[in-house]
Amino acid sequence: MSADRPAAIHELDVPEAAAGNRSDTFIARALQIPRSEAAALCKGGLVLLNGKKLAKSVKLRTADRLIVDLPAREDPLKVRVEIVEDLQIIADDEDFVVINKPVGVAAHPSPGWVGPTVVGALAATGYNISTSGAPERQGIVHRLDVGTSGLMVVAKTERAYTELKRAFKERTPKKTYHAVVQGLPDPLEGTIDAPIGRHPGYEWKFAVLDGGRDSVTHYKVEEAFGRASLVEVELETGRTHQIRVHFSAFGHPCAGDQTYGADPNLAAALGLTRQWLHAYRLGFTHPATGEWVEFVSEYPADLAGALELLREGAY
Repeated sequence: MSADRPAAIHELDVPEAAAGNRSDTFIARALQIPRSEAAALCKGGLVLLNGKKLAKSVKLRTADRLIVDLPAREDPLKVRVEIVEDLQIIADDEDFVVINKPVGVAAHPSPGWVGPTVVGALAATGYNISTSGAPERQGIVHRLDVGTSGLMVVAKTERAYTELKRAFKERTPKKTYHAVVQGLPDPLEGTIDAPIGRHPGYEWKFAVLDGGRDSVTHYKVEEAFGRASLVEVELETGRTHQIRVHFSAFGHPCAGDQTYGADPNLAAALGLTRQWLHAYRLGFTHPATGEWVEFVSEYPADLAGALELLREGAY
């Protein structure tokens, strides 16, 4: 894992062996940073060559002197401790905490994500979470997408982390989602069994692919509104974006999910700025007592408002 890097000024004398090297290549090797970062330093005016600002990479000569102003860099996996006002505590047990995660919050830090996280929010409110797992995801035994709201359980003790991690791996918890999908699925109740893998054209998307990981989604239509339907979904597997990918491939993308082909006009009519998808119910075996426990989360305001418009036919 990368670490925080303080700002520093580096003076680099070019040895005879490096004569003819591009300045960005030489800087990258000397400071052990990516060449792309070294090139950005040159372009950004943070490199002096023999006392003059270097606007772009040039070939170096023996005895050239480079002065590199290397900015500070924060570890992308560092947990940022910050309060998330909309994050609700549903249950606070000795071994775990069940939360209602709002949209726009990631489960834990990851490269490229600069927003709030469940780990950071719980730390900000004084929760002592299990120290098992990687430092940036301590206590996390399962995840929800940033754009999906609803229930998550986070382990507070080492015992809970071990037992819950095993349970989710063995698929014994019951995860029930509610989604509004476009159109009317046919049949009204069924199973989507299709392998999912990373989309070949987009690193940040997934798709139904031959050779993908086994993925099974069970669904039942609860209400039909013409242009859209409210469905209850239970996951047998837990692949990234599974519900979104499966319903998109089925021809019924989640309303508001423009990443996976949803109609932007319907999203606008319903006031949706994200997919209508909510982790509604979560059940699992208590890691200490062995009893079955189950929790329910009501819809957040944006999803409830969109559903009301569908029921009223006002879209």
